[in-house]
Amino acid sequence: MTVAAVVLAANLLVGVLRVSRGPDVRDRIAGLILLSTTGTAVLLVLAHTVDEPALRVVAAVAVALAPVIVVSLVVHERGRP
Repeated sequence: MTVAAVVLAANLLVGVLRVSRGPDVRDRIAGLILLSTTGTAVLLVLAHTVDEPALRVVAAVAVALAPVIVVSLVVHERGRP
C-alpha cells in the first residue's frame, strides 16, 4: 500500500503541474480530471491503510463534485453564462 500511495502522490504532482502550466484550458481541465481521480484513489488507499471510514465518504464526495467542476470550466471556456 505504501508503494501505491507514493505512485499516486507522484501522479498528483504531475497533475498539479499540468493544471498550473496549461498551456490552454483543455489541458487544465484534463489535469483537473487527473487530480480528482488520483486524489480519490489516494483517499481510498489511506482509508484502507488507517482503517478510517470517513475518508471513504470524502472520496465519494470528491467523485461526485469532479464532474461539476469540469462542466463549469467547459461552460466558462465556451463563454456561456
